[in-house]
Parts: sequence; C-alpha cells; structure tokens
Amino acid sequence: MKYALLIYGNPGGSGAAAVKTIAAQYMAFSQEILDSGEMVAGDPLEAVDTATSVRVHDGRVATTDGPFTNTSDVLTGYYIIEVKDLDRAVELAAKIPDARTGVVEIRPVGNIPG
Repeated sequence: MKYALLIYGNPGGSGAAAVKTIAAQYMAFSQEILDSGEMVAGDPLEAVDTATSVRVHDGRVATTDGPFTNTSDVLTGYYIIEVKDLDRAVELAAKIPDARTGVVEIRPVGNIPG
C-alpha cells in the first residue's frame, strides 16, 4: 500500500545548529527507508512564501500568493512510501524528526483507473 507522509512543521525559529541536527536526522531517516525499499519519493518543499494558491470560481481562475491556509504549522515536505499496512506507515511517520514538534499526516495514495 502506498501512503503519503505529509510533514507539517513550524519552519521559523531554529538556530543553525538545530537546523544542521535536524537535517542529519532527515538524511538518516531517508537512508533507512531507501535501504528497506519502502521509499518511493520524498522532497522538502520551498518556503511557504513561495507558494501560489489557485482557485476557480464561475470559470475564472484566481491566484493568491501564499499557502491555502494561514497557520503556524505549514506543509514543509513529504515522503511517498510503499509498506505492507497502516501500522508500518505509523511506525515510519513517528521517526520523522518534525513529528516531535509538528505533525505528520498519513494519507493513502489513490490509484487513477485507466
């Protein structure tokens, strides 16, 4: 089963040493799921101020700068994993460094019929 692990955190307020430590933890986690064959994809996302939100109302496209919602925790990255079940997805999500200070949402990846 494929799952998206959506990482929400607060991107501000960390000193250089903390950022370096967390980056090392992310590299170790990424290597772990690469080695186990469970990682399908994963990337950090650029800062929230680079986001563009798109809405279509009455056939007109409207764009706004910034994320869809305005909260202190923002989507900062993701992993796509392929594991046997939700229990394993929860195990892996709990190892993501930002799970300690933010939240990791687990969502099944759907299939497009075709």
